[in-house]
Amino acid sequence: MGRYSGLVAWVTGGGSGIGRALAIEFAAGGGDVALSGRRVDKLEEVAGEVRKLGARALVVPCDVTDEAACDAAVRAIVSGLGKIDVAFANAGFGASGRIEQLTAEVWRRQFDVNVVGVVNTAKWSLPELRKTNGRLVLVSSVMGMLAIPGQGPYSASKFAVRAIGLTLAQELHGSGVSCTTIYPGFVESEIAQVGADGRFDATRVDKRPKKFMWTGDKAARVIWSAVMKRKREFVFTGHGKVGAFLGRHMPGLVHFAMTREGTKKKALSATKVGDG
Repeated sequence: MGRYSGLVAWVTGGGSGIGRALAIEFAAGGGDVALSGRRVDKLEEVAGEVRKLGARALVVPCDVTDEAACDAAVRAIVSGLGKIDVAFANAGFGASGRIEQLTAEVWRRQFDVNVVGVVNTAKWSLPELRKTNGRLVLVSSVMGMLAIPGQGPYSASKFAVRAIGLTLAQELHGSGVSCTTIYPGFVESEIAQVGADGRFDATRVDKRPKKFMWTGDKAARVIWSAVMKRKREFVFTGHGKVGAFLGRHMPGLVHFAMTREGTKKKALSATKVGDG
């Protein structure tokens, strides 16, 4: 019997990156997984890996910006796997660029996926989570506590996810359902290959610092540990913890560091690179 035996997790954005790693880690511990996203081929690949580990996998394509699609996904999961014990609102992407150069459409798309998508996932999974005294998990980012030049849309959306997570933790208090908000630092993923329009482009170069990058499986292990302990907030990696601390408690120091001439030039040259 594995540590997740008998449990069912729904993972949005489950076709790659952190979502894929979460699904595989859960299945390795004996849990069954429902995978949602827009790229069905990627979801099927992950589902195959889950089944090889002896767990059940259900592919449920879903656009999290669509309430009806989220409602239908939840009903399909309950029909196929019987229940939902954990719902991971993980789907998201990173739009970047200097604010004076960005269109309103970029902002709308960023918030539609990263914020409205999180709310939709939470809203439609909660009735089932109440039945199982389950766990709701929202994936924010260290950028939800730290703002830097060229990352305004992504950072703003992740700040919003933090507010939603803290609010849900209060609203769900005493209900038997916990809400954990996760703040990853740099983790291996395809986020840098997704443009401001939310579309994947394999030719885009990931310029995030590799020496600070965590593997997906390492990230999944610590995330699941925090979720099972029903922590309200969880920040990782080591560099992520430093960044989150500075962003929350020393914004003046962050401002100074980001506005020095050398740092400013570097930040401007990276305005088309998503963050982890």
